[in-house]
Amino acid sequence: MLSRDLLRSEPDRVRAALAARQEDLADLDRWLALDEERRSMIVEVEELKRQRNEASKAIGLIKREGGDAEAEIAAVGELKERIEAIEGRLGGVDDEATAIAQRFPNLPAEDVPEGADESANRVERQVGTPRDFAAEGFAAQAHWDLGPALGILDFERGAKVTGARFTAYFGAGARLERALINFMLDLHAGHGYTEVLPPFIISADSLYGTGQLPKFAADAFRLEGFDWYLAPTAEVPVTNLHRDEVLDEADLPRRYCAYTPCFRSEAGSYGKDVRGLIRQHQFNKVELVQFVHPERSWETLEALTGHAEAVLQALELPYQVATLATGDLGFAAAKTYDLEVWLPGQDAYREISSCSNFTDFQARRANLRWKPAEGGKPRYLHTLNGSGLAVGRTVVAILENYQQADGTVTVPEVLRPYMGGLERIEG
Repeated sequence: MLSRDLLRSEPDRVRAALAARQEDLADLDRWLALDEERRSMIVEVEELKRQRNEASKAIGLIKREGGDAEAEIAAVGELKERIEAIEGRLGGVDDEATAIAQRFPNLPAEDVPEGADESANRVERQVGTPRDFAAEGFAAQAHWDLGPALGILDFERGAKVTGARFTAYFGAGARLERALINFMLDLHAGHGYTEVLPPFIISADSLYGTGQLPKFAADAFRLEGFDWYLAPTAEVPVTNLHRDEVLDEADLPRRYCAYTPCFRSEAGSYGKDVRGLIRQHQFNKVELVQFVHPERSWETLEALTGHAEAVLQALELPYQVATLATGDLGFAAAKTYDLEVWLPGQDAYREISSCSNFTDFQARRANLRWKPAEGGKPRYLHTLNGSGLAVGRTVVAILENYQQADGTVTVPEVLRPYMGGLERIEG
């Protein structure tokens, strides 16, 4: 959430940032009008309370002298009624202003490219060289053909169990998914992350804290009869582990990695990526979350992105890193790097990780603070997270990049210890 002081003192900066993010500026105009009204009412209430206090003192003096204070008592009653009426209106103004402020996204960092959508994203670097399948004498297949042919992915049976965008894994496919989870967790432990196994069911307060509620309620799966939701990503439960806490400066940074299944309704995405594993309602992911000193968050974003890249490098998968444009930036993020892995079966780079700095945006919503070592008032932390990686999409990348002319798939060398020594997936 943006601070009230920022909205009030730098409205032009906020207006320009919201415009760059394709937001409705009428909300900001309304908030500023409400804030002005709120401050005016506070001044009026304080003046009326001053008058009431003086009148009450006068009543006491009159009574001590044996006089008749009936008129003064009536005047105090009128002042009380006026105060209560204004405070009632003030409560309504506060509620409306808060509801509007909850809809404001974070402000983009200065070096975020401006643009309406993903077409304005800026590619920062490419790592690795895609295989030349034509030179090897065969055409690359997409994973939705490879997986079923090998008997390791079954889209039809997954849909039979639940519905569209659910998949059943079998044999080496199921083992590959599990191997990737364990490999990623072990790798990130070496980067200094503490492994966490959080709840997979979360509260509305947790979703509010990380910015999914109230604006993106349609994207979440809510449990009927409860104010609980299925976690859309480990970002939500892990970030909220320290909600309403004050951490000591000496304990910063806090680094966590967590595996969770993720559940998303994918509202508004119907008709997009309907084949295969790219956009599922349920998928597995390993997430990286950090709580850091505000002066360290930008360097931390670079380091965290490098930790996610290390997975792709170990698996020897070609990828590129892109900075998201203002119109493609997530609601709570100030800056995001997308890692996009090369998928030869689709002849395209596709997102496999997003690494973001949220500055103090989530911290204000979740009341995440730190206490300076030299003393003083607790301050808001900066939070960051990144996928390290989306597991299903990593399976896709391995199947498509390691496929062979005979339809088999070579297991990346770094994964073989996690696959019981298996070197090749065969049908």
